[in-house]
Parts: sequence; structure tokens; C-alpha cells
Amino acid sequence: MTQHDRLLIIDFGSQVTQLIARRLRELNVYCEIHPYQNVTDAFLKDFAPKAIIFSGGPDSVTREGSPRPPQSAYELGVPILGICYGQQVMMQDLGGKVDAGQSHTAEFGRAYVTPKDDRLDLLSGWFLDGSGREQVWMSHGDHVSEIAPGFEVYATSPGAPFAITADLARRFYAVQFHPEVHHTPNGATLYENFVREAGFKGDWTMGAYREEAIAKIREQIGDKKVICALSGGVDSSVAAALIHEAVGDQLTCVFVDHGLLRLNEAEEVVGMFRDHMNLSVIHAQEQELFLGELEGVSDPETKRKIIGRLFIDVFQKYADRIEGAEFLAQGTLYPDVIESVSFSGGPSVTIKSHHNVGGLPEKMGLKLVEPLRELFKDEVRALGHELGLPASFIGRHPFPGPGLAIRCPGEITREKLDILRKADAVYIDQIRKHGLYDEIWQAFVAILPVRTVGVMGDGRTYDYACALRAVTSVDGMTADYYPFTHEFLGETATRIINEVKGINRCTYDITSKPPGTIEWE
Repeated sequence: MTQHDRLLIIDFGSQVTQLIARRLRELNVYCEIHPYQNVTDAFLKDFAPKAIIFSGGPDSVTREGSPRPPQSAYELGVPILGICYGQQVMMQDLGGKVDAGQSHTAEFGRAYVTPKDDRLDLLSGWFLDGSGREQVWMSHGDHVSEIAPGFEVYATSPGAPFAITADLARRFYAVQFHPEVHHTPNGATLYENFVREAGFKGDWTMGAYREEAIAKIREQIGDKKVICALSGGVDSSVAAALIHEAVGDQLTCVFVDHGLLRLNEAEEVVGMFRDHMNLSVIHAQEQELFLGELEGVSDPETKRKIIGRLFIDVFQKYADRIEGAEFLAQGTLYPDVIESVSFSGGPSVTIKSHHNVGGLPEKMGLKLVEPLRELFKDEVRALGHELGLPASFIGRHPFPGPGLAIRCPGEITREKLDILRKADAVYIDQIRKHGLYDEIWQAFVAILPVRTVGVMGDGRTYDYACALRAVTSVDGMTADYYPFTHEFLGETATRIINEVKGINRCTYDITSKPPGTIEWE
């Protein structure tokens, strides 16, 4: 995206570096994260950033060999913002001094900064509530003991006498806290001030991205054909819609129906893409193959491996029928790209397989098309709106590749899957009716591998128990259970037991992640 002003985030290993990028993207500023080892003089010349941010990090600048940016970064003449470790790097590199951790200057958690001189454009909108201070989030053991020549102090905190410093002549700014986390409530304002000072136009919008991406796809694919493994999830759906807008009938989607989908899901997905959007969709109905091989299997890892292997086999079978296909489309997102590059600067073990295609590109000799690889999840949803996908489809909760197989602990049977689909549909209907769907990251029903005794209509029942699951999360890495009211849970349990034959008991899973996982298997 070289036609946009670009901001470079040099990553020194902070756990929250991605949040910096999110804050900037929310301001319509295009930015990229790169590990410090990858940022060479040649890289800087090629990238040509309009501004630079140094992230936090776990190391100590007092240690010999600690992470540093190239000296040329300071010589580009562009604004630089150093955050936490990034501040300490700036001070150490530019002639100041940093002392190793001392208990009386360490700060972890909530802290308050007070202005020493608030005549700084970076702090416009700060210190306005009458308290004379701003809440921030600190996480540092080392501290700056002597600021570099040219810098002035603009705010302090109890453990950081140089909490906010700046060299106005060079447009260098440095803060000891983390403005990107939500525990610094006014942090977004600080980032907005920084990018405005740097002269960013704020032209990174999904409308602009759509046009640029379409041109890029056309240039890459030319007159060749491309196939897309369509799962029905947001990422693959938006990727398919974007590529179709770019190359039309040169795209063929393969939707593998493994018999482990939610109620009416296959019909909804195929109907929307084939009938509503006029895409070429192959509906690979392979339920018997998948369910046949899963029969009698109860180990969750074995289930996953069977489903993954069969998916590749089935996808390849149908893809081979598409003559002249040279490209494979994937819904790879920017977090996938970041995670696939280790902090040591080289390729690392991939954290997760991208969607369900696994090793297909290498196996089939296809070239990849990844039109979403510069986007975060919420940007993908915004792009989906630009492309005219229904809001109800774009906002769907995540659904795992193995589908209902991992929401059916123990052996999978057709009977249990039918019961599970109906119970899940009632549960989601309840959540939507109460206006809670968009507050929840993911919600589903798991059917338990036990039967329990009940009484219905003065008769004895011996049916399955189920567990309701609903979690709140930002990225799925950590999660907490959603605090439904007892009234909601009681009403939902009554509906499931009354409307779904085969279930006579409901429970609610209140396990957080960690120690649990979101899914049951």
C-alpha cells in the first residue's frame, strides 16, 4: 500500500504491540509492525515511513546487546514516539541514561501522571477533567534517570520523573507508560495528536482499500482462474466477495459440507453466494464420507486430524475438476502474518494453520492470493459492508473448522448432531431476541456424553444433558464467560428442554480461558 502515508512500528517484543497498530488503524492511518532485527538501513529507505513508533519490550537497555533500532532511524527527519522500553531506547541512544530496575522507581499497573508543562501539542485534550492528572498504565522496572540532550520533561509520575518527554526541534516524543491499552483511558487522544503532528491525512479507509485491492488482484491473477475454499466464515466470505468483484467468473468457490455444520448453514452459505451474489460455488456434499470415518472415534485430536485430512482430500478432488486453476485464495489476516514471523526476525513455526487449507498450496502447486493479509478482523468486517455482504452474515460469531465435532464430546452420532443443531438454534435465537448477540464473542451449545434422568409429563425421561457456552473476548486468546441473568438462563433452558427432543437438562459453563478453552474439545 505504497500510495498511502505509512507509519512504521518497530517491535521490541511487547505483548501489546498489536494494540498500537489497532489504535492507528482506527485513526485511518496505515501502519505496519516489523521486528527490530528486520529494520535495517535498506529497509528504512525502501519503507520510507512518515513517522516511527518504538514499541515496549521485556528487555533492559542496560544489558549489552539489548534490542535497538538502527541509528539511521533518528536521522530520517520524521517524528518518532517511544513507548516504555521505546522511551528508554531513545534516551540511551541519544545521550541520556537509564538505570536498571530499582524497587522505588518501578511501576506496574495503574498510575497517574501530572503535567509539568502542558504546552505540548502531543498532550492536547489531556489534563482537562479538573483533577490535574491523567490515568495511565505503567509496566517498567528500569527507569530513565537522565534525559537526553534536547529533551524537556512535560509530565511526571511517582515512579517516573520523566514520564513524558519531548525534543520539539526533532519532533521526538517519549512516554514511559502504554497509551495503547484501555487502562490508559485517554491514550487514543495521544496517538491522534501524534499522527496529526506527523501530517497523516487519515486516508486509510475500507472504501479506498477496496479499489486498491481489486486493482492488485487483477494485476496478480490476469486471465487465469482462482479457487477459494469457502467455509462460510467472515474471512473466507469477504475474500471470495472481493476476488469475485475483481475477476468475476474466473473465481470458483468450493464449499465442503462435512455434515458438521449448524442448522441450515449450508443452505444459507451456498444460497447467499450462488443465488444472491452470483458466484460459482461447488457444494461438495460429503457428509457420508466424514461421518463414516468419524464413527466410533471419541478422541478429540483424532477427530481433528481425520477432519483436516479429509478436507484436503475432498477439496483437492473438486479443485482438480476446475481446468486452468493457478491460484488459491485464502482469508489470511494481518495478525496471521505477524504471528508467522518470530521476534528473532526469521520465519517461525506457524502459530495456526490459515483456515482449513493446510498444506494445499504446496501440494497442488498453486500460487496464493491473500487480499486480506493487511487487515485486522474489524477491518475485514468493514470491508464486507463495503462489498454489500449482509450485516447478519458479517457479524457472525466464529465457528471452528471441525464444526460440531468438537462440540460433541465423545463419540459422534447422527442422532446427537441433530439434537445439537436444534438446541444451538434455540440458544442463538434466545440471544438474538434479547439483543445480546453483538455483545458476545462466541456462543454455542455442547451436547454432553451423558444421559440423565428427568420427569416430563409425569413420565420418566433418560435423555442427554447439554452445556451452554458464551464468552466475551477481544481476540479469542483469553476469554471470560458472559454474565447472563438467571432469568435468561432459566427461560433458555425451558425452551431447549421443551422444544428439543432428546435433551432434559441444561447447564451453563462459567469457565474462563485460561484455564479452560472456549470450545469443549
